[in-house]
Amino acid sequence: MIAENLRFTSHYNPPYKTALRILFMPDARQKYKLVLASSSHYRQEIFDKLALNYESISPDINESPLPFEAAEALVARLALAKAKAAAAIIGARATVAPSSGDKSTLYNETYLIAGSDQVAVIDNKIITKPHTHSNACEQLRRASGREVIFLTSLCLYNTHTGANQLTVVPYTVNFLPLTDLQIENYLTKEQPYDCAGSFKSEGLGITLFESIQGDDPNTLIGLPLIALVKMLREEGIDPLSQ
Repeated sequence: MIAENLRFTSHYNPPYKTALRILFMPDARQKYKLVLASSSHYRQEIFDKLALNYESISPDINESPLPFEAAEALVARLALAKAKAAAAIIGARATVAPSSGDKSTLYNETYLIAGSDQVAVIDNKIITKPHTHSNACEQLRRASGREVIFLTSLCLYNTHTGANQLTVVPYTVNFLPLTDLQIENYLTKEQPYDCAGSFKSEGLGITLFESIQGDDPNTLIGLPLIALVKMLREEGIDPLSQ
């Protein structure tokens, strides 16, 4: 389904003004099913804080930046792509429902689809997940004594109305000057190779920082939870009313 109606807010005004996001809730008191379109256990742990029932779907997309693509455009595009991929999985699942079941229920259900992505920016260059120890060493050497901007996108898509909400939330990290020994010891202990910027702020990574600035510490971990709550309330879902 292609979204037509859009509610769009962003600190950076990225050019991508459509997005998706899935969340799944089999709760009789809630009119939507909520699905988190992410394979990240970090995002799942953040989403768990809302104490809502949901399903997690792992979208399989190419996360490589396009040529000359700006960081904020990249994260907005990927949030949309992840949500679309999750929506496609839900659609495919509905079409292969057991013959004894009622497929009309699957087709008529409304989903809120949540998608998110994150990158860091140093000297206008996009920094993504390091994946390897050597890449992580290089990322932290570059960040040493520097200010690094993290951009985290969040999209919420209503499959029934086609309405979208999209935001890109910045978070600033000022790194302490780091020695090679400190970098090596940190990476050996925490191994944050699946984290953009090569650290876990919720863990030992906090020792790398001089200061941080942002509205929501969950954003730095990977999911802007305050923004998500606002979006859910726009759709009539209040975690405190469940």
